[in-house]
Amino acid sequence: MVNERLRRAMHRAGLDISSLAVAAEVSTKSVERWLSGSSVPYPRTRYRIAAIVQEDEGYLWPGSTNTASLAGAELVSTYPRRSDVPRHLWTELLRGASRDIDLLAFAGLFLTEEHPDWLPALKAKAEAGARVRLLLGDPEGAQLAARDTEHRIGGGVAGRVASVLAYYGQRMPDIVEVRLHDTPLYNSIYRFDDDMIVNVHAYGVLAAYTPTMHLRRIDGAYFNTYIESYERVWASARPADLTEYR
Repeated sequence: MVNERLRRAMHRAGLDISSLAVAAEVSTKSVERWLSGSSVPYPRTRYRIAAIVQEDEGYLWPGSTNTASLAGAELVSTYPRRSDVPRHLWTELLRGASRDIDLLAFAGLFLTEEHPDWLPALKAKAEAGARVRLLLGDPEGAQLAARDTEHRIGGGVAGRVASVLAYYGQRMPDIVEVRLHDTPLYNSIYRFDDDMIVNVHAYGVLAAYTPTMHLRRIDGAYFNTYIESYERVWASARPADLTEYR
């Protein structure tokens, strides 16, 4: 099986087979075998390659590391508040994705208002063939009203959803899928291929001020739990008619 993670890491680092071989002090045949999946580097070489491409060794070769340690390796970083997530990380992860871009929130308005590159980059990804799915709160559902009551903001949550739907409705091509959900939002999920940001929610506290995790898929112990949750919400949500907001 082709080592797609190593291939993508090399691409992000601007390396081809020859340049990686030189940097790692190995033959080009060795790099070709690693990419094809027919062999795995020795531990010392794995460590060197991971440092060169600036990735985790366990991410590049998950089957060659102790599975008991992989769960911890999947947790890249944590932040006490979503507002503590480095601003560049959101668009950096978006630009690095090529297959799956998924969002689950009530509104996620901060992405469209605070990150000028978000909408153009998202549109470009969709037009390049990435599957883009956006799950936003249903203005007609019970959950937005409940969140409004929780935060005592008198309809503000529904207004934020309407604003973000207007952003997407005016800027996004039809190949972007948008659905509206009416489910309790235990977490907001932002997935970019094998990276994910999970914003954990706490009753009575605005999402910008609650803990946030950056996950990277390795053995799936964390990552797949949130993927399963996302798919369940997606299946229960109704399609949004963005023409109403154009």
